[in-house]
Amino acid sequence: MQALLVTQPENRRYLSGYTAEDHSAQESSGALLIPLRGRPLLLTDFRFQLHAESEAGAWYDIVLYQRGPVPLLVKLLPKLGLKRLAFESHAMMHATALRLAEALRPSGVETMGSTDLVERLRECKSEAEIELIRRAVWLNEDVFRECYKQLGPGMTEKEAARHIEATMLRLGAEGPSFPTIVAAGPNGALPHAVPTDRPIRQGEPVVIDMGVRLAGYCSDMTRTVVLGDPDRPTVERIRLVRQAQKAAMARIRAGAMARQVDRAARQTIATAGLGDRFGHGLGHGVGLAVHEAPYLNKRSRRQLAAGMVVTVEPGVYLPEWGGIRLENMVVVRPDGCELLNRDTTFLDI
Repeated sequence: MQALLVTQPENRRYLSGYTAEDHSAQESSGALLIPLRGRPLLLTDFRFQLHAESEAGAWYDIVLYQRGPVPLLVKLLPKLGLKRLAFESHAMMHATALRLAEALRPSGVETMGSTDLVERLRECKSEAEIELIRRAVWLNEDVFRECYKQLGPGMTEKEAARHIEATMLRLGAEGPSFPTIVAAGPNGALPHAVPTDRPIRQGEPVVIDMGVRLAGYCSDMTRTVVLGDPDRPTVERIRLVRQAQKAAMARIRAGAMARQVDRAARQTIATAGLGDRFGHGLGHGVGLAVHEAPYLNKRSRRQLAAGMVVTVEPGVYLPEWGGIRLENMVVVRPDGCELLNRDTTFLDI
């Protein structure tokens, strides 16, 4: 590899500070061409020229294309003396990768797919990044507290979700980091439920999974609440999930294996006879993307390192009854983990 073509939006932003967004897989606001030697380039078109120059012009040469990046690369790479170009195979459409390889073949330039080169750099956050994430977490909590006060029986899941996202914008977020989940009663048994027109009822568990994006960085938080007094089974299940969360957090530190952290939560729930009702991984990394490496699950072979920011989100899901999920975000430290969430009011009952 003599150069890397970066097209994954979060990687592009991480390496250059260029914040323009891609609106679809077929439309790009630009790509970074980073040679092993020499000054890197940001390839874009006229629509984004001023944006690119203002944010990345100090470190990157801005080169414009008129007919897309492929024709430009065909002309540019031989001039730069580059014969082997790596591209992000997880971020480039297969058709585009084939077209790029075919177009470059006459000039003798070889293309090769690569994965996770920049993602590995992004896994361990700097203290400046952690502070941005912390601010996003705190803003997320502010939004939740305000919206919870207005949550009442008869409000539909869709109405609650729309209100949450409107409040995010009003309190200063760039927007949600993912579509907000509000799942009441039986709908809570769907870990990635889509809000419906079903009214929220008194006494049933309501799973609220929400996150904001602030200065490009994401937060992710889940709370399970009950309007009115919860019955005994609901209280016991919330306490069980909270115990599982605490057991996992107690295992998080630099050097710990991700699968062992997941196992600590999973064993707690299994001991209560509900092991088959916790079917997803314990957590995931959060940064410029709301879901990124490392992943805390039973298949992972990753070792945690200081500076990683991960979610801890065990859950229990019972068809026809509902679900319980509690999610916090933590920073992996050498001797443990730092909890980024401030508000535990809705965790312990």
